[in-house]
Amino acid sequence: MNTEVTVVSTAEERVDAYQIRMRVFVREQGVPAGIELDEHDTMAAHFLGRVDGRPMGTVRLLAGGPGVGFLGRLAVLPEARGTGLGGALVEAVEDLAREREITTIELHAQVEARGFYERLGYEAYGEEDVSAGIPHIWMRKTVSRDETPVP
Repeated sequence: MNTEVTVVSTAEERVDAYQIRMRVFVREQGVPAGIELDEHDTMAAHFLGRVDGRPMGTVRLLAGGPGVGFLGRLAVLPEARGTGLGGALVEAVEDLAREREITTIELHAQVEARGFYERLGYEAYGEEDVSAGIPHIWMRKTVSRDETPVP
C-alpha cells in the first residue's frame, strides 16, 4: 500500500478534499453540512492524502497569531483508517508549519481522537467542550525547524 500526501494545488484536488470532509463529518458523524465548509477554507493550506493513488484523506492548516498555526478538519475515509495516512497528514502539516516559522500547532480534537494526537506528541489543555454536537478538547504541540519527524 502506497501513501502520499501533497498540498492541494488544483480545483480538482480541493473538490476531492471537500468531498472527503463531507463524507466523514457530515454523512458519517452527523455534522450539519452548513457548518462543515467555512470561511476559513479560503485562507487555509489544504492537504490531500492518497492511498494507491486514490484520494482518501485531508487536513488543513490555518495561520493564527505570530508563530501559531491551527490544524483542522483532519478526515480519513473508513477504508483508509489504520494505514498510517492520518499520521502522514499530520506530519505534512507540521512540515509546512516549520517552513512558515510556525512553532506551535493547536487543534480542537474530537475527544475520541485524543489518543491518536497524543501518540503524535500533542498535549491536551483546558476543559472538554462540545462542537457540532461532538465532544472536543483543545490540544497543542511545539514544533521547531530542527525537529526530525518521528516515522
